[in-house]
Amino acid sequence: MKKSIVFVLLILSSSFLKAQTYKDWVRKADSCYEAEIYKLSVDYYNKAFKLEQKSYKDFYNAACSASMAEENKKAFKWLNLSIDKGYENMAHIRIDNDLKRLHSEKEWKKTIEKLQKKLDIIGANYDKVLEKQLAEIYIEDQEIRGEFMNVYRKPNADKKKIDSIGKIMGTKDSINLIKVMKILDERGWLGKNVVGEQGNKTLFLVIQHADLEYQQKYLPMMREAAKIGNADPGNLAYLEDRVALREGKKQIYGSQSSMNKKTNKIRIAPMIDPDNVDKRRAEVGLGTMAEYAVKLNIEWNLETYKKELAETEAEKLEK
Repeated sequence: MKKSIVFVLLILSSSFLKAQTYKDWVRKADSCYEAEIYKLSVDYYNKAFKLEQKSYKDFYNAACSASMAEENKKAFKWLNLSIDKGYENMAHIRIDNDLKRLHSEKEWKKTIEKLQKKLDIIGANYDKVLEKQLAEIYIEDQEIRGEFMNVYRKPNADKKKIDSIGKIMGTKDSINLIKVMKILDERGWLGKNVVGEQGNKTLFLVIQHADLEYQQKYLPMMREAAKIGNADPGNLAYLEDRVALREGKKQIYGSQSSMNKKTNKIRIAPMIDPDNVDKRRAEVGLGTMAEYAVKLNIEWNLETYKKELAETEAEKLEK
């Protein structure tokens, strides 16, 4: 049995001891998705949506699970609900590997047309040239990462192939950075009202994937943009954490993971004041650490984390 499946079963058995909330069902659905138990993931999303139907992100993720479970009818239903409730990322929906099996269905064209009509209305006053350029950059940034993770996650992954894709990714990142720097230097951190939600997120993604010197250069600009609503506070939190760790400091929001060299397992990288991290995350629109840990396919236990953090710091002092 896969370790991830054991982890999922532990979560499910413990959470059945209390009344199930919307978040409980979504967390279980996400756990099953990460463990590739797609049909069970769909079942749990069904239970969640009987309690609440607000989050376009959850509807989109549910559609991905349904697609992977070969429940196409349900996948399209949830995709359409996601669009109705706020989903706007055309570039992502087109390249998402979880949805590839839906492309041959007649309903796919209708779904894409529905999203495009919505975007045409929303983006009537967008800078069309920049919006298109950023959409192309988004695809370049995300498509190669999807290819990389598909290879990386395979059992006995081909190291040569990983290295080869990694080099291609590095080249694409360099080209994308040049383009985005030009936009930022000339126009500043453009908000959703100018380039749309997808374009705005692309600015963040390219800087998030850049070298430290460029992250340090544009982090202050993103901070100011977030203050006036031109950058997402949650995305800013990710960049804050990545820069802090690269500078040898502790992260603030717990958004970054690292490898535990002793256990060879993924863990949350060192952070300040772990006791109040969920409060800080809530302030920027991020879910709890427990919810985030599910997406990383790891278990979150605050007391265990603090103990491991103290041990790591003690080891540093000994060196």
